[in-house]
Amino acid sequence: MDAIKIDGVTLTPLKIIPNPKGGILHAMKQNDAGYKGFGEAYFSIVNYGEIKGWKKHARMTLNLIVPAGEIKFVMYDDRLESKTRTNFYEVRLSPKNYKRLTVEPGIWMAFQGIDRYLNILLNIANIEHDPLEGESIGINDIKYNWEL
Repeated sequence: MDAIKIDGVTLTPLKIIPNPKGGILHAMKQNDAGYKGFGEAYFSIVNYGEIKGWKKHARMTLNLIVPAGEIKFVMYDDRLESKTRTNFYEVRLSPKNYKRLTVEPGIWMAFQGIDRYLNILLNIANIEHDPLEGESIGINDIKYNWEL
């Protein structure tokens, strides 16, 4: 995996504890890096080939985990003060690459369903959803090649 090329984006390896009746997938504890408080947790289903985004949050820190399927996440840094300005970072998460993706406020993000069956992400956010807190733009407003 390539090095993370955007300040404010981190990947944290997570544990999967095997069990013959079904595994246990860790997500987050309050003493984990990236934990900035708890506002809400929600699941999002991403259909195969579909892209959700671009979205940028002003205050929300995202902690994204993929317990089923595979999702490609793409981040873009357009922050004027950032030393990683104009950089992209892409990562695919799944149970085979089981990590938590933390995205701090101010970074554009979009994601795409890769698995043909079911793609689920869990977001553990530090604040509750506020429709006035985030900004959305069209998928073609940031140039990126989304071919599967």
